[in-house]
Amino acid sequence: MEEVLDLYAEPDDPRYPPVCFDESPVQLTSETRHPLPAHPGQPARYDSEYKREGTANLFLFVQPLQGWRQVNVTQKRTKQDFAQPMRLLVDVYFPAAERIRLVMDNLNTHTPAALYGVFPPEEARRITRKLEFHYTPKHGSWLNMAECELAVLAGQCLDRRIPNIETLREEIAAWQGPRNQLQTKIHWQFGTDVARVKLKRIYPSLEPTENLVGPEEASEPVKTFAAAH
Repeated sequence: MEEVLDLYAEPDDPRYPPVCFDESPVQLTSETRHPLPAHPGQPARYDSEYKREGTANLFLFVQPLQGWRQVNVTQKRTKQDFAQPMRLLVDVYFPAAERIRLVMDNLNTHTPAALYGVFPPEEARRITRKLEFHYTPKHGSWLNMAECELAVLAGQCLDRRIPNIETLREEIAAWQGPRNQLQTKIHWQFGTDVARVKLKRIYPSLEPTENLVGPEEASEPVKTFAAAH
């Protein structure tokens, strides 16, 4: 956890940009009836019934210090779908970076091995040499700033019925463009100092241990290392 938080606290360095990555499924739905048109003082009315049109997957990158984000829409979340955005990250999004410090959670496809399963070994190695993987702790994916950006995307763009992938890409592009132009940043305030106070129950602690020695030997308190669970 502290490894990720310390990374967030470092100043921006274009040679070693921190980039957060996350993915999320999207349910595609369409209307079964035409909505009633809007009238003055009254919004359009939509029927509660809808038709399921399958799912899509979102791969989102965000560079919080620069106010940049990129969302790639795919049909699935296979190793192939994961590997292609990683190559874009290295070759297109940050081609001048010496090493990209990538923060993500521990999904089974989020590994360098996934790249070797898709690309020839020399190409996979070329990509992974420019990536420095930083994983959030188990049950601690909320430490990934990309989750914050996905929440904004869900609230501002995906809070409507989207019937197909083409429309989904158009809607996301219309949302993403202005945010990048404005360089909308994530103001992260949860640092290591705060974590040590708020999450002190998960930190190891030194506690006095009683009755481990006889009274004549206990001239000084005896301490043992007790890991909190």
